[in-house]
Amino acid sequence: MGSLLVVSGPPGAGKSTVARLLADRSSGRSALVEGDAFFTFLARGAVDPWLSEANDQNIVVTQAAARAAGAFAEGGFTTVYDGVVGPWFLPTFAAATGLDRLDYVVLLPSLETCLRRVATRRNHGFTDAEATSTMHAKFAAANLEGRHVIPDVGEVVEALAARITAGQRRSDLAYRPPPGIRRQPAP
Repeated sequence: MGSLLVVSGPPGAGKSTVARLLADRSSGRSALVEGDAFFTFLARGAVDPWLSEANDQNIVVTQAAARAAGAFAEGGFTTVYDGVVGPWFLPTFAAATGLDRLDYVVLLPSLETCLRRVATRRNHGFTDAEATSTMHAKFAAANLEGRHVIPDVGEVVEALAARITAGQRRSDLAYRPPPGIRRQPAP
């Protein structure tokens, strides 16, 4: 059995950079599941995922991505999931993986840092400052245990990856779906 680490946070938090490094540093087989890629599978009728009317769509996409990540972990891969999985969606995501446990970390730099990073992105389809601000506010206001959050500490990516790995080893980042939450069918 492999493992699953979910690296989450608002746009511009540094998820993709640190997730890639963590997957590359893994000993043995590893997989990087990029959550944003699952939104590109929507051919027609897609709604911007940060809008309230996208909720049903987001559940379907989140479950599909979670099932893929869970399949890699069940197949013996050290799996890193890079995507926006807010604490409000974590039970749904965790249940859809089919796993009893995963590791979860939220990167939460300052809003200014996220906005600067989003504005200066290259080769990335998401550059919406208003949506970034909205999602940052949701993460900042979320009821989440501090052990799962890494605030803006100005760490270089290598140090951040080492900090996350150490948190995994200590089981500080462990998350188990609440009892009674199981794989849910898409709405």
